[in-house]
Amino acid sequence: MRVPAPVRPARIEGPERSMQSRTVDRSSRRALRGVLAVVLALGGSVAAYAGEPFTLAQLEDLARQGNPALRTAEAGVGGAQAAISTARAFPNPEVEYIAGSMNYRPGVSGVSGASDSLNVTQPLDLPFRRNPRIAAARAGLEAARAGYAAYENDWIAQLRLGYFEALLRRAEKVAADQDLALMQAVYSRISLRVKQGDAPRIELIRAEADLLGVQKTAQAAQLREEQARLQLRSLVGPDLPLDYEPVGQLDAPLPLETAPVLVEQAMKSNPMLAKARAEADQAREQVAYEKAGRLPGVALRAVSERDREMHQNRFGVTLSIPLWDRKLGPVREAEARRSQADLRIEAETFAVRQRIEIALRQYEVAQSQVSALQNGLVAQAKAAFDVAQVAYKTGERGLIDVLDAQRVYRAARADLNSSRYELAAAWVEIQRLVAPVAEPVTRNDP
Repeated sequence: MRVPAPVRPARIEGPERSMQSRTVDRSSRRALRGVLAVVLALGGSVAAYAGEPFTLAQLEDLARQGNPALRTAEAGVGGAQAAISTARAFPNPEVEYIAGSMNYRPGVSGVSGASDSLNVTQPLDLPFRRNPRIAAARAGLEAARAGYAAYENDWIAQLRLGYFEALLRRAEKVAADQDLALMQAVYSRISLRVKQGDAPRIELIRAEADLLGVQKTAQAAQLREEQARLQLRSLVGPDLPLDYEPVGQLDAPLPLETAPVLVEQAMKSNPMLAKARAEADQAREQVAYEKAGRLPGVALRAVSERDREMHQNRFGVTLSIPLWDRKLGPVREAEARRSQADLRIEAETFAVRQRIEIALRQYEVAQSQVSALQNGLVAQAKAAFDVAQVAYKTGERGLIDVLDAQRVYRAARADLNSSRYELAAAWVEIQRLVAPVAEPVTRNDP
């Protein structure tokens, strides 16, 4: 792509031009020296960042093993595991002991003296109540595991976005350093030509201004890279050293399966869908448990009574008849929660399908943009910039042509990096939707 050459401003001649050029030249040089000092100081901190390399898989493993937020969420699964032990527990027996004295009235035959009784009642945990209670607790455990998996899946997706953002900021920093080195070379050539009298001093002033802009861009790129690295470390956890180095390239291929395969995988293994299904199972078992409460409760009872004249032992059965309380309220509440859980499955299924389709469209758009920029605009802008440099050396083009061509090339390269990041972000979203249900690090099924 050939960059059109703008009209060069008229050359200033005479004493006024000389005085104005010297004033602007001195102020520009002072600003240049200040910015160069900042860049050199920041350059030392960049060198200090070269540390232990970590791939994306290693960062994910570190997060799963030592991130405090993930470990806190995982601890919630222990409560659901304990609920199964609670559901399996048998009811405790009831023991009643009564002691006293028995005195006969005058004229009534009998022996007065001490009297005591011992009553033992053992409620029976019948299968029609015990089985649905345990099944509901197990479904609650599966829902807790799926909830943890969904939380971990979202966290890992954020970590992946942070990883690709760190790669993007590093690519921007590398590009800014390249632009800075190139602009310094251009400035050196122009300075030499001005000293030799082959170019007007106004070109040197323009080159200094452009060099200052490139230096500020490099400084901002380094600060953004540092911020991205710190943000990524906050997502991984304290086990990641401060002087780490993310390994990877922003232009690395990110392959995907076909759309029907991805949709099928999401329907089977999406954590939010798994959580909704487990909650629906729990709601159904809760309905069965509440309906079982309409049946009579049974308890075995043993009684032993002693006094001065006799010793009695009796055994019997106690029935708790739901005559007035038919459990209508608890049953209807459980049925409402079951209906809500079933509707939540339908809503989540529709939402996952829509998100998959949107993410696939974003992936295709970003992929086409990357291909168009990488194979077209960036290459053409780079060729135009090279041509402008050669033409400037031979005197066929002016400095403005070179600077304009360099700006076009920088803008095209920045658009390419941004499109690559958008492609990676779409890939991360698709992986989040089709991710299999992850198990907690530690599991102790009761």
